[in-house]
Amino acid sequence: MFNPFLSKFFYVWRVKFLKIFWALFLVGIACFTLFFYMLNAEYFGSLPNFEELENPESSLATEIISTDGVIIGKYYTQNRSNVDYSHLPQNLRQALLATEDVRFEEHAGIDFRALLRTLFSGGTKGGASTITQQLAKNLFPRERLNKFQLVIRKFKEWIIATRLEHSYTKQEIFAMYLNTVEFSDNAFGIKSAAQTYFGKPVDSLKVEESAVLVGMLKAPYQYNPRLHPQASFNRRNVVLAQMHKYDFLTKTQFDTLSKKPIALNFQPQTHESGLAPYFREYLRLWLKDYLEKNKKPDGTSYNLYRDGLRIYVTLDSRLQRYAEEAQEQHLSELQKIFFEHWKDKDPWKDFKKEWEAIYTHCERYKDMHEGGLNRSEIDKVMTTPVKMKIFAYGGDKDTLMTPADSLRYYHMILQNGFMAIDPANGYIRAWAGGMDYRYFQFDHVNINTKRQVGSTFKPFVYATAIRDKGYSPCFKVPNQPVTFEAGDPRFGLLQDWTPKNSDNKYGGMLTLKEALANSINTVTAYLMHEMTPDAVIQLARNMGISSEIPAQPSIALGSADISLFEMVGAYATFANNGVYTQPIFVTRIEDRNGNVVGEFTAQQKEVFNENTNYTMVELLRGVVQHGTGVRLRYKYKLPGDIIGKTGTTSNYADGWFIGATPHLVAGSWTGCDDRYIRFRAMQYGQGATMALPVWAYFFQRVLNDSTHFAADFNAKDVFPIPEDLNPSLFDCNKYNQNTGTKKVGNDYD
Repeated sequence: MFNPFLSKFFYVWRVKFLKIFWALFLVGIACFTLFFYMLNAEYFGSLPNFEELENPESSLATEIISTDGVIIGKYYTQNRSNVDYSHLPQNLRQALLATEDVRFEEHAGIDFRALLRTLFSGGTKGGASTITQQLAKNLFPRERLNKFQLVIRKFKEWIIATRLEHSYTKQEIFAMYLNTVEFSDNAFGIKSAAQTYFGKPVDSLKVEESAVLVGMLKAPYQYNPRLHPQASFNRRNVVLAQMHKYDFLTKTQFDTLSKKPIALNFQPQTHESGLAPYFREYLRLWLKDYLEKNKKPDGTSYNLYRDGLRIYVTLDSRLQRYAEEAQEQHLSELQKIFFEHWKDKDPWKDFKKEWEAIYTHCERYKDMHEGGLNRSEIDKVMTTPVKMKIFAYGGDKDTLMTPADSLRYYHMILQNGFMAIDPANGYIRAWAGGMDYRYFQFDHVNINTKRQVGSTFKPFVYATAIRDKGYSPCFKVPNQPVTFEAGDPRFGLLQDWTPKNSDNKYGGMLTLKEALANSINTVTAYLMHEMTPDAVIQLARNMGISSEIPAQPSIALGSADISLFEMVGAYATFANNGVYTQPIFVTRIEDRNGNVVGEFTAQQKEVFNENTNYTMVELLRGVVQHGTGVRLRYKYKLPGDIIGKTGTTSNYADGWFIGATPHLVAGSWTGCDDRYIRFRAMQYGQGATMALPVWAYFFQRVLNDSTHFAADFNAKDVFPIPEDLNPSLFDCNKYNQNTGTKKVGNDYD
């Protein structure tokens, strides 16, 4: 039955309700608008300005880039490197879109459709945060916030997202997001993640690999394929399902890929891992000094670990790898011989003071001593076997050993330093400073690491004599002891000194070519006696050797301590027509935007004329053809034009070989860190046994690598003969000792 009173009542309330509703709605709109205005006007805290949006702060790793374009290392607090959109594979882009923001190309930073869907579904149908919003959160991270501040922060990210959309293209936003995301295992950004988990550049990722990495974004630790393989597998398949849902994958592709196990190739990036760790540490210290002196345009200092510098170095990653492989190939075998050589013998028997210094200065001893333990208590701990992991070739070894024995073990590990250089431009191509940087940080290539050089110094004596005296390679010298008398003002000795040959054999006449080839001490002593130490030292200085060299005749036999770095640089003069080229290891430094911070070229200086230099080439060639370096031919079968010199020091503490082909010079040193730990016989203690094999194994790899080095290091290349030099001067069957000594020299000047 119709009731007019009720009808009027409901009508009045409906009108009131609508008025209230619209009033509240309009007030809500006004409040919301005012709220956003106040946010935008920074009433609730600052927002990033245009400059900050254009140049957002992010911690980028400094990359070390070899001449063949390989990143051989990084310096970082966060292992993050940027990648351009063009290097993101299509499957990675599709995986991210399907999982995180399928309408990315359609919205302007905020996806209101997804937002409404989330509100009405209570969040059960996924989140509404867009890639741009997530980028805003990554670029300007949230601090510790209460609930109200968190709401404010969320709306701020909306504003930042819309500003980002106005400042960058969609492709730039997409790449920036993937560069800012955080993974596990110290991998920041997609580029580092691809290398860490799959050992490959990002543009080589397969579909299923991209799905694993995209799946990790939701919870990096929870979906870490190394730590939680099943959870990662399930999450990957969710990503693949999303790709199928949005037609990025067919049903067949999805079914096939979702059954595949995760093929992890885990390669964690650490400062100690990767190629050339000794070089990278030397470079780090050099960069620290350089960047302190060369600041940013605004006057502030560069941060090596955060500013994303690109350091272009002279190393070639392939040559560096060959150097490290050659080291391990030889030293792994030589170490077995060395241990057998000292089996049942105590190398510290005659060096008790040295052993006591090693023992009492080790970290374990010092920690116990500082903790209040007395000597007997410490000795008990140091002589009690414990489980430990030790260095071993082929991989670390678990063993039971006393701490004292572990000290003895590590001090008996033979070390090797190896360096290769391009003689024409001074580029250091390989730098291998030791056997394993994790265990042995002492760098045996470093210019500050000095070892006695032995007979590798003799070519400087010969070169001085040839340059200053005009001697021919065929000039003959009696193989008889030479005495440097006390009181001779040229030498400043307090007592007579008569050097001996290593084999104690004398007699006859030897040409300079024969004498250097067989490293005859008496002939080198004769040449030194004809000159002065100062003349030889000055030549060494002109060839780049800055180490202290005493003005004593004993330097002729290599008594001076000089670094491998300097020696290889000096020998490069012989391979470069008598022109010394300063070794360099950096060509260019760029900032994160590609602006040049510094560029570097090698300085050069002529030391000999071409004729004098080629005479030295002929002498050093004889070492390899029929002298102490002949193993390169008969044992290691190395072809081509090779020059070089072996070196062995007192009591076999150091073994050397420095040699060159026309386009590459390399030096190898082998010995223990403690000079009194050494071989006890010439059979193993000579440079031809200790050091030369590393050189040989390196060049075997180089010369056999026709793919990369056929043009640069061809076995058919020869050292060029100067046009005005008569080759018959090197034919000792025709050389006249009585008339040729000075006359030949005049032809060289």
